[in-house]
Amino acid sequence: MNRTPWRIAPFLVALVLMMTLAIPSRVFAQSEPLTEDDVISGTMNIDFKTRTDLDTSGDLKKDSPAIGAQDTYQFQMNVAKTTEYSGKILRQPKLFSSVLGRVKQQGNMQFDINIAVLNPRDLKQKRNVGKWVGTVPTDPNTGKYDLAGGAAQQSPLRIAIDQVGKASAFTDPFGGKIQGKAEKKESLAGATYKRLIGDKTVEITVKKVDPMTFENVELAKGPAEIYPHTMVTGRLDYDYETGNWLTDGIHFKYNMDGKDIEDVVTGTIKWIEDPDRQTNGKGHYEFNLRFNEDKNKPAQSEAAAFDKASAEDAFFAVDNTVPSLTGKIEYVDTFSGGTTTPINSKITYHLGANKLTKQQITNFFKMWMLVVGPTNDE
Repeated sequence: MNRTPWRIAPFLVALVLMMTLAIPSRVFAQSEPLTEDDVISGTMNIDFKTRTDLDTSGDLKKDSPAIGAQDTYQFQMNVAKTTEYSGKILRQPKLFSSVLGRVKQQGNMQFDINIAVLNPRDLKQKRNVGKWVGTVPTDPNTGKYDLAGGAAQQSPLRIAIDQVGKASAFTDPFGGKIQGKAEKKESLAGATYKRLIGDKTVEITVKKVDPMTFENVELAKGPAEIYPHTMVTGRLDYDYETGNWLTDGIHFKYNMDGKDIEDVVTGTIKWIEDPDRQTNGKGHYEFNLRFNEDKNKPAQSEAAAFDKASAEDAFFAVDNTVPSLTGKIEYVDTFSGGTTTPINSKITYHLGANKLTKQQITNFFKMWMLVVGPTNDE
């Protein structure tokens, strides 16, 4: 029989959450690796107003969105089982005049995301602890996303956590720059990618890739001290022929309990279309990202299973013997009449972890939200 008076039970729940957040950061080491499904799960709805609200003034380049039109990314995500992110990201494009090509509107992204923590003993119980907010302008000369640029507009991109119990409030900024997809595709070059399948190296060559680069990107710490400020460098390349993303290395560097840690993410995010996509709008990304592949060699027996497979099939093969992020992001798109260009996307996340820490999962999620625009462009 539950003898806890009903008035006291909510207080105890809050106390557990407060105590969890109040533990000094020096007590925390990197979390024990998780192996389970849906470590990043939830839904996102994208409304591409920039594709439906078009300019009618004639002042802008042909087929431009109207001044003020924005794409909205509304979502609710559960990350590493005990953190919830819910809110929206607005994306405003850079617009040019029709005659002289002058900039009529600068591009930016605006973040307005609520952060809540969940009680590990009862995931139905949660407490709001802060926000992920701010503006990310695009550099007027290079078009890069300037993660620190919002400070000049009194709207720095940051994670701001409230005081909870004995845990102090803190605010931590994002920084660095991200080069999204190229505006001009003519100069894009090919690339060759390699990966280990057991003791066998396989490779594929892509004729035309668009590199999305991370230039000294800083991920703000939080929502708790166990998720430290993190530096990100490297690149994630888009293959226009297949719709796949590939990377030879995205580097995450951070400090845990006085120890410097570097995670190197390699692998693929493969786009797979439903045979009836033209009518049902369905497709999905299939994740096959490995963490620290060089330090965690795939099982020797894995190569035998792909001896007769093509290099491409072997390259995209999932190997759950190494730390990895796998699973799917599923899309149901609504197309503009007579085209295959989405004007709305309903998205469901089902990404699972194999031997990944909460820090690794959270760092990847933060990075992925920063590039929500380029990764959802057609």
